[in-house]
Amino acid sequence: MTAHGLRRMRALFLLFLGFTAFFAFGTAFAAYPDKPIRFVVPFAPGGGTDIIARTLGVEMSKDLGQPVIVDNKPGAGTLIGTDNVAKSAPDGYSVVVASFAHAVNPALQPKLPYGSNKAFAPVILIGRGPNVLVVRPDSPYKSVADLVAAAKANPAKLTFASQGAGTSAHLAGEMFANLAKVKLSHIPYRGAGPALTDLLGGQVDMMFATAAAVSTFVDSGKLRALGVTTAQPSPAFKGVPAIAASVPGYVVESWYGLYVPAGTPAAVIDRLNAAARKAARAPDFVRKIEHEGLVINAGPPAELDTYVRAEEERWARVIKENGIKAD
Repeated sequence: MTAHGLRRMRALFLLFLGFTAFFAFGTAFAAYPDKPIRFVVPFAPGGGTDIIARTLGVEMSKDLGQPVIVDNKPGAGTLIGTDNVAKSAPDGYSVVVASFAHAVNPALQPKLPYGSNKAFAPVILIGRGPNVLVVRPDSPYKSVADLVAAAKANPAKLTFASQGAGTSAHLAGEMFANLAKVKLSHIPYRGAGPALTDLLGGQVDMMFATAAAVSTFVDSGKLRALGVTTAQPSPAFKGVPAIAASVPGYVVESWYGLYVPAGTPAAVIDRLNAAARKAARAPDFVRKIEHEGLVINAGPPAELDTYVRAEEERWARVIKENGIKAD
């Protein structure tokens, strides 16, 4: 056989291998998912992100035909759980349930273990909602004005809990202190559950908690809501004013979204997105979260990417201007 013939045979063989790999790859992901999917929550059980993840996961499993298992990996201001997903196989079986800290950490943390948020591919922005400033029902503070007055009279004596450095509860407290011109002491925990346990037990004075984490406590009278962090009052917390009414310019918003490792096939992301969109609008999901003030977004992956990029820029400015540091 001539050299030209050998080259031609080699080229045909390589083309055959390429087609074989392509069809094998396509077939593998056409069957997605064929095993349980892991939702990594970078907080301890019991908080708002955990509640959203479990509620959404139940609904998504109905459409995907596979269980959605919640894996709590708290610590380091969400970095432990987030890094775990960043370094997982990009096959759609490891998903991080991201929240406020995901957009804040690039500016707050000196070095991210996964480099940057480019380590992830967006799946969906589930929704956005308020945080709620809560105290115990026996607290002497009956309003935001009461709390501001006490904080001015006792600098750094009043404490506020959060589910970790860089989370919405942390930055909401820092922004409150800056705009109200008071000094508060931040007490970080490894999730909203432990933070609320100490708040209920009297170890801390207040918390700017996510609505998902505290709505049932407010409804049952175990906590008193003094204000919501959104610009306007939330219909989910009737009679509770916006903090901005007492502290002008104050606005903080919580959000929940799903990310997978960068490099995850588009077809897999589309499958997850479709299941999540359906789940977020399912009657059971809407009924369970309607009293938490969560506004459902549930659009295409690009919606999450656009929203979080804007949040990154906004909070980078806030963190720099106010000299906010991770604990």
